[in-house]
Amino acid sequence: MKLKLLFVALSFFRGVSYAAEPFKGKFYDSADSIFLHVDLYQESVEVPGYEMLGSLNGYLKGNIFGVWMITSFEMESENCALIRLSNDFGSETQSARLSILAEGSCLLELCNGVVIKKVVGKKLVKIPRKLAFVSKDD
Repeated sequence: MKLKLLFVALSFFRGVSYAAEPFKGKFYDSADSIFLHVDLYQESVEVPGYEMLGSLNGYLKGNIFGVWMITSFEMESENCALIRLSNDFGSETQSARLSILAEGSCLLELCNGVVIKKVVGKKLVKIPRKLAFVSKDD
């Protein structure tokens, strides 16, 4: 009984942490095999392989060409932020709207044409305009 009560209490507090900071966490889009690590509350995210840049607000990595880092953002509402991504070469940028849908899930909608690409066969193709992410525990 005590173990069950402890589990319920921990689940409640975990839910509270999502509600308190929905724009912070590690997320995964299983359909496209893309990871999103984000913290829009402070620059606390180190990009693997790019530690020399210091801490940033986040990055996008996985089944895409290169690593895309969050270079700036603007909160549109309590559940929506407009983020600016730049590739690891600094040669291309992409605007995207990050929306919190429910506890532990979010939607990333790419704006102004899709610049982010992935390798399919021997060709670079654009990724989908909308990516659905769910929270990913380590």
